[in-house]
Amino acid sequence: MTEPALPPAAETGRLLRNRLFEDLRIGDSVAIERTLTLEDVQFFALQFAGIDPRHIDAEFDAAADLLDVFTRGMWGGSLLAALLGTELPGLGTQCHALAHRFHAPLKVGDTLTVRATVQGLDPARRLARLACVGTNQAGAVVLEADAEVVAPARKIERAMQSLPEVRQASGGVRKLLDHVRRMAPIRVAVVHPCDELSLKAALDARAAGLIEPILVAPPDKLRAVAAQAGLDLGNAVIEAVPHSHAAAARAAELAGRGEVEALMKGSLHTDELMAAVLSSAAGLRTKRRVSHCFLMQAPAYPRPFIITDAAINIAPGLDEKADIVRNAIDLAHVIGVAEPRVAILAAVETVNPRMPATLDAAALCKMADRGQIAGALLDGPLAFDNAVSAAAARIKGIESEVAGQADILVVPDLESGNMLAKQLEYMGNASSAGIVLGAKVPIVLTSRADSHESRIASCAIALMLAHHYRSSPP
Repeated sequence: MTEPALPPAAETGRLLRNRLFEDLRIGDSVAIERTLTLEDVQFFALQFAGIDPRHIDAEFDAAADLLDVFTRGMWGGSLLAALLGTELPGLGTQCHALAHRFHAPLKVGDTLTVRATVQGLDPARRLARLACVGTNQAGAVVLEADAEVVAPARKIERAMQSLPEVRQASGGVRKLLDHVRRMAPIRVAVVHPCDELSLKAALDARAAGLIEPILVAPPDKLRAVAAQAGLDLGNAVIEAVPHSHAAAARAAELAGRGEVEALMKGSLHTDELMAAVLSSAAGLRTKRRVSHCFLMQAPAYPRPFIITDAAINIAPGLDEKADIVRNAIDLAHVIGVAEPRVAILAAVETVNPRMPATLDAAALCKMADRGQIAGALLDGPLAFDNAVSAAAARIKGIESEVAGQADILVVPDLESGNMLAKQLEYMGNASSAGIVLGAKVPIVLTSRADSHESRIASCAIALMLAHHYRSSPP
């Protein structure tokens, strides 16, 4: 039985089903197809050689012999491993022996098709022998391999999951904008955008087709900022208020009356905006506690992830943490992760009565077991290293569907979360988008020091949430 090669676009949301030894037949064959990108080369260069990905560009790739090792040995080999581990035999496969032979180089832009075919079966050991061949877009053989694998002993099904990229080393914001391009822009109350960065972000988000901004601010101050920065307000709607406190109250009122679908923080303090949002007069509260999520992308981690809560709840208790987890799960669902892996972080991975964070983590996991928190896989307490590193988890003997591959990192308190997010951003070259959930509308909440790209990415996330809330209000 032969199956066609699967392009990446066809795999999103696909259900992976493994094959037991009894399901295998001589001649069974499966293939996958991928195109080598510059981001792939940058990832391998950073992960395995410690080379700064910003120093890897197309010209360097074409000239450096070093990268031939990455593109052939690591990238080509990883496709083969993915084929055996997800398709034939699939999840639960154990590799017994694997011998590679490489015949031709690969360059950025080359498309590699890797096919594995069952050549022999050993029932006594449940061992399958497969012949594997990788060909490029011209049909030339790039790699060959002989594999011996132990077929899975039980049936496993998993949905393939992915998060849209916020920003990688190159072009990530553009990719996120492409992801939401078909969505109609939403009306957003931009609260007191009275500095160049926040006003420019609002106008650029309008130009990108993300929002229709309502600028809630003192008109004279707003126009002075625009003139000094050389920004054209055009026909932007201005909601006149005397000061930032009034701007927050008026923006919350507009949201409560349904005249805008999101709020966007400008040059005022977070406490000032959130006090207006949480006021009973605004009518924006839901049964959930509000919380903040950073959606982040770090060069050293293979996919985007969420950190929560690092901006709103200072020292949350168990009830507050439960809502923080629920809000993050909702965000993950909206952006495309059907069953996110949630790591409840602490300093250690064992329950310690003297460390309240470990007790909360254990309680949250039990709540998930009882259905009080749904839609995700939870595990904790987990230390940061074994939450994001499979190797660290394995060394410590942790067997978990979450450890090493977390999509959501739930921090013990605001201080630890804020430091973690900013360390990743400033020392780990991570990108971020910031959003508040738990109110009736999403709130774009970025720091005054955040980059322009972060603000645009945050608007794109707000757009996705607002469209979701039209059919599924919070």
